[in-house]
Amino acid sequence: MNSAGTASLTIAELREFAGFTSGEQRYIKRSLDVGLGRQDAFRLWARDAAETASIRSQYIAYQDLRGLRRELPAGESFDGLEAFIGKLVRVTAFDLSQERIECFSAYRFLYERLLGPKARPWLPAAFCGAAALPQIRPNRRKGLLQSISEAAATAPGWSTRAPSFFPDYVEKEAA
Repeated sequence: MNSAGTASLTIAELREFAGFTSGEQRYIKRSLDVGLGRQDAFRLWARDAAETASIRSQYIAYQDLRGLRRELPAGESFDGLEAFIGKLVRVTAFDLSQERIECFSAYRFLYERLLGPKARPWLPAAFCGAAALPQIRPNRRKGLLQSISEAAATAPGWSTRAPSFFPDYVEKEAA
């Protein structure tokens, strides 16, 4: 793809991210730091003891990400499906239970970066499966499930293009 095409796709990713709530943006950046090992999430993101505990739990939940990246099912085979989708639903349920991801598009944005573009076909199923679990409050469950469009749930194919925009922590300047 030429540089103009790449730039326009990056701008589209920036716009999509800008459309998320500030809480979703913060959680996505923190999750990328935890899941990709970019920075010390405790130092950057923990504002209190509750957030420190949440980040600690997230590090534990995200231990499965490396294996998920390696175990992506190939083609239409059912080999390895139980282990992969079970782990993906469990990690997804952790993120949704934190109540900082409000919709499928924010979830998809995060997980495309955590797992790579080959995970895209699996994300609607994992999101719906996790959102429907009894561990998610009923009103929240309803909102999450209503956030996935019919087009996203029934897509005939998915892009294999890797994301180009990975939001990062930005230090506030002292006034």
